[in-house]
This record gives sequence, structure tokens and C-alpha cells, in this order.
Amino acid sequence: MEKGFILWFTGLSGAGKTTISKVVAEKLRERGRKVEILDGDIVRENLSKGLTFSKEDRDINVRRIGFVAHLLSRNGVVAITAAISPYREIRNQIREMDENFIEVYINAPLAVCEKRDVKGLYARARAGEIKNFTGIDDPYEPPESPEIICCTDKETLEESVAHIISSLEKSGHLA
Repeated sequence: MEKGFILWFTGLSGAGKTTISKVVAEKLRERGRKVEILDGDIVRENLSKGLTFSKEDRDINVRRIGFVAHLLSRNGVVAITAAISPYREIRNQIREMDENFIEVYINAPLAVCEKRDVKGLYARARAGEIKNFTGIDDPYEPPESPEIICCTDKETLEESVAHIISSLEKSGHLA
């Protein structure tokens, strides 16, 4: 059985986590890998319903995502997470849980993320309608040493995906 691993996408809302993760998942499936995407919004709806956006509840949500990702990884699945996961400490706890944890920082400046915001969440947060919004009135702590960084304000989708696949090959996670 091939080794599973966790591909942990983190970054601001609108940075490109979900978009890139879907294409990476497709590329991995084309190579015969079992892949599961744990999208932050979907997990929150199905596994963490009722949680707020307080720091404590965000940490609980991210821990749940990490636990499920770890279960998948140890069973040979590539677990891709696409969740803001704003706090470094919790991401590092997940890293310690699984030896095959690969942090992918989807980096885009706040202004770029706000321009891309199709749901209007940033505008609502700036208007005070949404409280504890990451990047506005709640912090985002960028990773200190992620295995992979994609700068989506400078790279095309294809370039970001190619960079991730190439990094996985170089690290031995992909044949």
C-alpha cells in the first residue's frame, strides 16, 4: 500500500486554497492515488455544526479536520485540507500528529484576497457585520517554515499546481 500523507493548505479566505486543492486532487487521482479533500466550509457544516468563529471553536474545528486527515493518511489516502486554519500553534499540533504532514502556504496579500471575494465576506467584515473575520479583526499567523509556498498573486493556477506536484515528487511523496 502506498503511504498516505496530509497536504495541509492554509492561507487567507480568497487566497486560492480550494481552487488549487481541487486541481491537485485531480492530478493525484490521475496518478492512481486515493485522495480525499477536507474543505473547511464543508467540514464545518457536517462535522462541526454549531461551532462559532471564536478562537476556541476554530481550534476545535481545525483539530477535527486534523484528526480525520490523520486517519485517512495512515490508511494510505492523500488527505488534502483546504481550511484557513489561522493559528500556527494548532497547525503545528497537527504536524506532530502525523509524520507525513506537508504544509502548503497559499500566500496572497489581503488586498488581492479582498478583490477576489465573490461572497462579499471581507466587505461585510469591514462593515462590522461579521465579527472575528480572519485578516480583518482576527489574526492570520502565516506558517514559519511551510514545505511548499504558492504565491497566488504572482503564479497562475497551473504554476501553483505544478509547483506542488514537483515538490511532492522531490520529497518522495509521489513516485
